[in-house]
Amino acid sequence: MRCVAQTYDWGIKGSGSTVGRLYALGTSGSAAAAKDDVPYAELWMGTHPSGPSLVLPSAKPDQSGSPCTVLVKNDAAEGEPQLLQDWLDAHPEALGATVQQKWPGQLPFLFKVLSVAKALSIQAHPDKRLAEQLHATQPKNYKDDNHKPEMALAVTPFEALCGFVTSRELRESIQSVPELRMAIGEHHADSVLRAGKNGVNGVNGVNGAHEAQECAEQRAFKDAFRALMTQDGDVIQTHLSSLVARLQHESKARELTDKEQLVRRLEQQYPGDVGVLSAFFLNHVTLQPGQAICLAANEPHAYLAGECIECMAASDNVVRAGLTPKYRDTDTLCSMLTYKQGCPQLLNGTPITPHVSVYTPPFDEFEVEKISVPLGQTAALPEISGPSILLVFRGSGAISVAPANGMNKVHGSAAAVAAAPSYVQGVHVGDVFFVPAGSHKLLASAVVETDGEDSEPVLEMYRARVNVQAQ
Repeated sequence: MRCVAQTYDWGIKGSGSTVGRLYALGTSGSAAAAKDDVPYAELWMGTHPSGPSLVLPSAKPDQSGSPCTVLVKNDAAEGEPQLLQDWLDAHPEALGATVQQKWPGQLPFLFKVLSVAKALSIQAHPDKRLAEQLHATQPKNYKDDNHKPEMALAVTPFEALCGFVTSRELRESIQSVPELRMAIGEHHADSVLRAGKNGVNGVNGVNGAHEAQECAEQRAFKDAFRALMTQDGDVIQTHLSSLVARLQHESKARELTDKEQLVRRLEQQYPGDVGVLSAFFLNHVTLQPGQAICLAANEPHAYLAGECIECMAASDNVVRAGLTPKYRDTDTLCSMLTYKQGCPQLLNGTPITPHVSVYTPPFDEFEVEKISVPLGQTAALPEISGPSILLVFRGSGAISVAPANGMNKVHGSAAAVAAAPSYVQGVHVGDVFFVPAGSHKLLASAVVETDGEDSEPVLEMYRARVNVQAQ
């Protein structure tokens, strides 16, 4: 497939961006084609109308000049590229019976690569009901009516703000950061502190009071967050400037805390923005390569730096309230959040073969496989009944395709993988394939390219597929 690169302001520029490199390799065959002054932020793989993928003609030479066949047959007239959605409309059997029944005519997930140079907005994604309301009332700002649970899988150290800190952590910040206290307002800051003090003084010892205490703390937390996010811009700018000046002075005498260093960095990227102070309300985490984080609907987050594989329900709905020049819908954001507190759970992947690990979030629309095949070895990819998208992330090699049951077709001639029982497809970094639903076997082997462009000791691929538990 040929996929779309989104060039948002926060992206990493040029071939230093994994998105830029993959996009350039996938469209021109050379990473050098990435433009140095372009911020390559996201590579989109799927059918979403804001960045739809194209299915390329079925028969074309691979980068070595040898004929090859892609993993989906494009029957478009005269071998012209065709929108993946149009191809699926013509060949609905490629989605498989279960997906077709649950998401008629639709690929339910959107697959991405992200290259983040500076912070994305303080944001959350709506649940299905809210998405339908927002799309109906504000179609310009919310372009579809779907929810958007998502998962980010780090391929470099990847920083993010996600989920709310505990009430105790917020109290500590209010007590140690006077500028935050003033930006929130004395009334709301005192409410947070009083709610915590009541618990310390033993209210939790009374029958049923533990729940009441938690409700009081969460209510105070929620009110304080809303008070900050809706505070007058001049007030925010005044207190944020004072905070940054103080931290600059104190950094000469002591080591700043992790959150203080983050605040200084965010303020340089978004001067005077309320989102900088909101960092005190959110967990600051750094994923290591191979770790993933799941983000359900109505949970606050902001990606800060690094690169990741991302998968989500097929939507582009984002409710923003800080760290952005884009449209802010602060009232909606503050109202929609669950205000769950505590550190988010990380996924490390579940090995299902020596070369394949799967990351399964609690969402029906998707899960992601990480496939790593060392040089000279061959790995069988798990057989699945639904559709998938396969990204060659690093290295080069070959994929052998064979029907599982001695058949040479997958759900009829429209999605036939070959006229013979099996064939071999050369794969290179930057290639993206749509794999139709059906019982077929895929064997991946790693090789070294003679031109050295992508000579890696491993063939690394990522495959997005429908959550097997939902099929």
